[in-house]
Amino acid sequence: MTDKAMRIPGPDHPITIEPSGERVVIRVGGRVIADSRQALSLKEASYPAVLYVPRGDVDMSALTRTDHATYCPYKGECSYYSIPTGGDRAVNAVWTYETPYPSVTAIKEHLAFYPDRVDAIERLPIG
Repeated sequence: MTDKAMRIPGPDHPITIEPSGERVVIRVGGRVIADSRQALSLKEASYPAVLYVPRGDVDMSALTRTDHATYCPYKGECSYYSIPTGGDRAVNAVWTYETPYPSVTAIKEHLAFYPDRVDAIERLPIG
């Protein structure tokens, strides 16, 4: 049981999650790590939108789970992965909420990537 406070998104801290409507391709170390037409876009308060890619569209064999963890009072406990082919820059480059809070349950089984820790996050039209 956690003693961390859970907060509910609202007018003072809105969170919206919707399909990105794009094909998202993520590359690291000369290889495609993720290729998805099902990515979600999470917009939280005044922060830039973050793309969350379904696990099934990510080459999980290219990732290594780390011990790094953080907490968000709106989303829950966050776990991290590194991408060894990306070198030191790609340490803890990927994050996921494996048991997200109910208000953001749509991002369960999804991964997000720090844009500055991968070679490219391409956003392409679907079609």
